[in-house]
Amino acid sequence: MDHSFVAFLQGIVSNPVLLITVTLTLGVIFVNGWTDAPNAIATCVTTRCMGTRSAIWMSAIFNFLGVFVMTQINSSVASTISNMVDFGGNTHEALIALCAALFSIVVYSVGASYFGIPTSESHSLIAGLTGAAIAIHDGVNGINMAEWAKVLYGLALSLILGFVTGWVVCKLVSVICGNMDRRKTNRFFKGAQIFGAAAMSFMHGAQDGQKFIGVLFLGIAFANGQGDVSGVSIPVWLMLICSVIMAAGTSVGGEKIIKSVGMDMVKLEVYQGFSADLAAAFCLLYSSLFGIPVSTTHTKTSAIMGVGAVRRLSAINLGVVKEMMLTWIFTFPGCGLISFVMAKLFIMIF
Repeated sequence: MDHSFVAFLQGIVSNPVLLITVTLTLGVIFVNGWTDAPNAIATCVTTRCMGTRSAIWMSAIFNFLGVFVMTQINSSVASTISNMVDFGGNTHEALIALCAALFSIVVYSVGASYFGIPTSESHSLIAGLTGAAIAIHDGVNGINMAEWAKVLYGLALSLILGFVTGWVVCKLVSVICGNMDRRKTNRFFKGAQIFGAAAMSFMHGAQDGQKFIGVLFLGIAFANGQGDVSGVSIPVWLMLICSVIMAAGTSVGGEKIIKSVGMDMVKLEVYQGFSADLAAAFCLLYSSLFGIPVSTTHTKTSAIMGVGAVRRLSAINLGVVKEMMLTWIFTFPGCGLISFVMAKLFIMIF
């Protein structure tokens, strides 16, 4: 199969279904940058280390770099996502089912964003792909349980590792800086937190960018009659397209999500915001290097909870945490059901 950019352009011109698939995938990537990436800069903004618009633009740049750089270092996260389900041997129906999965992600993510609730795009992506695979096979035969289990382990890991690392980092910072002049340490941590937010944005691009690159690459393969993309290298031009779209989505903003994550859940001081960012970025780096797809939303919010727990458990607004958890739990049946119904409908129509 020809993976050149020229062949890609010729494909979307000659194949309307591929054009729809590409449009939907880029739409999902844009929504991800819009609704999920603001988590990376929430603490930096709410501790007043940076203004909202400046932080958003910084995040857009580092999301771009994260997608581009990490995909070239280790693209196994993208491979895990693309191998998680089997859409069958009929590549035409597989491409239609993939469109349905992507459509469900856009609908669900935009709805959650309207209410200012951080969504887990990882959950949405898994649920959408799974729902479409069940629809096309009329059962669970199309689900690769080994890869699916790996993804679930990663989602659980993001919660536990994020909380523990957030607690450890914040505790160390508290012990080391406990007897220092507060005014001097605040000046240091303001600059350090900007670094932490940039690192979080970079790792968000590295994790979530790879997931959607894998889906887009799978769609291109289906359009060319290829059933899977095992062992095929992701072209650089595809990384660049996904990077730019995610950066554009991030630049749109996400003030409601910034407020929900950075202000409503835990009232953070500057050193705590730095601790949360550093802990979450470390967890995402570890996961990306070992090819484990994790939820960036889970990782960041659990790191914030770990930081809050250093002071006292009552510092965490459990009402907001419960609201987020319920949203994540509802994502699987909600997004999966939308995908299942749309896959059946699209296959009937097309």
